[in-house]
Amino acid sequence: MLSQYGVLDVWTYLAGVIFIVLLPGPNSLFVLAVGAGRGVRAGYQAACGVFLGDTILMTLTAAGAASVLRLLPMLFFALKAVGAVYLTYLGVRLLWSALHPAQGETRTVSSAGGNPFHKALVLSLLNPKAILFLLSFFVQFVDPAYAHPALSFFILAAILQVCSVLYLSSLIFGGARLAAAFRRRQGLARTGSGLVGLLFLWFAGRMALDG
Repeated sequence: MLSQYGVLDVWTYLAGVIFIVLLPGPNSLFVLAVGAGRGVRAGYQAACGVFLGDTILMTLTAAGAASVLRLLPMLFFALKAVGAVYLTYLGVRLLWSALHPAQGETRTVSSAGGNPFHKALVLSLLNPKAILFLLSFFVQFVDPAYAHPALSFFILAAILQVCSVLYLSSLIFGGARLAAAFRRRQGLARTGSGLVGLLFLWFAGRMALDG
């Protein structure tokens, strides 16, 4: 359907995008936590950080970062190590707020305070799922013989971002509905914060141990 624009097998690409977007990961959990803990506006701030991070990764992909990472595998391992450390930091902060309600009562599952946009941006850039997807799967659907590959990348990027906007919006509004229950039941809020923190630590461990 989009082959005239250098996009190969767009339906297979769309199926892969939907699978990747729906697969639970640090980005979506973070946006859900912020939406539940701080409301819709803060949730969209976090979502915008994810959108910008994905855009940067897609721009690097178009500029040839995939070839660089294949030639310099240690660079990719370094990115994974930094990502694991950052996820560990977020996980520990969330667990701390869950175990010390006097200091984290108003934060609960709101990702332990801070600027949600900046945190989501860093998390997105260091997310191995996004890096692997955009630098491996993404480039397979661009026809190398097409005269204007930048247009192909733009089309694929637009499809990805539309799917991401729809999914993260559903998480934000769903999370905002949970906020009232969290405010009424602080024990439930702390439990949610602790569970998200444990999931972040699990992601960090998997990232560090995955060869």
